[in-house]
Amino acid sequence: MELLNRLNRDGATRYPQDTELLARNRSYEQAARMEVAAPEAVDIAKESEATKELYGLNEEHSKGYGTNLLRARRLVERGVRFIQVISGELEVAGENRTWDAHNNLDENHGKHARAVDKPIAGLLADLKSRGLLDSTLVVWTSEFGRTSYGQSGNGRDHNPWGYTQWLAGGGVKGGTTFGQTDEVGLKSVGKTVDTYDLHATTLQLLGLDHLKTTFLHNGRSERPTVVYGEVVKEILA
Repeated sequence: MELLNRLNRDGATRYPQDTELLARNRSYEQAARMEVAAPEAVDIAKESEATKELYGLNEEHSKGYGTNLLRARRLVERGVRFIQVISGELEVAGENRTWDAHNNLDENHGKHARAVDKPIAGLLADLKSRGLLDSTLVVWTSEFGRTSYGQSGNGRDHNPWGYTQWLAGGGVKGGTTFGQTDEVGLKSVGKTVDTYDLHATTLQLLGLDHLKTTFLHNGRSERPTVVYGEVVKEILA
């Protein structure tokens, strides 16, 4: 390990323009530090019973997701800057199902909603009670929603034209709804928010101007929002 570290440092000194090498070195060093810190950070054994109840750990259907969100809060407390938690598979009617409900939508979404609802409410309440919500941006999103018309008799198809995403904490104006769909809930109408707008707004809340934030890719400066994106100022506190 010491030899590799010295060789990497020598290489970084000889080729200071090679930012990829420097970034790779730092990621490996961070991974090594995480190996030491992670076991304590994700250990929820010392959390109070009240906290476990808040996240739904005492209920079988929400235990898995609640555990992940409780660990996420512990990471926030320890200064981890970016945390991603995915709502994954559940067993529905003897089958492993995701949110991708092309059939049996009521049963599928009903169980998924029960799995995430209490843990999410618990996370927001816990962050707020610890004084962390104002400095933590929580973003709940997906790649698309479900159509308002049926598929396969009792399912729903992919809907990228109009669906709900929400943000909380970190500079967001609480209790605000922005945008709307048509009368059947299929397509966005009026001023819409696309993916680039969401990214621009998220970056703004993180203190970054998406028009000025660039990264080097294949020898040229690129923006995370490419040449698109507008900050949705209406939802900013």
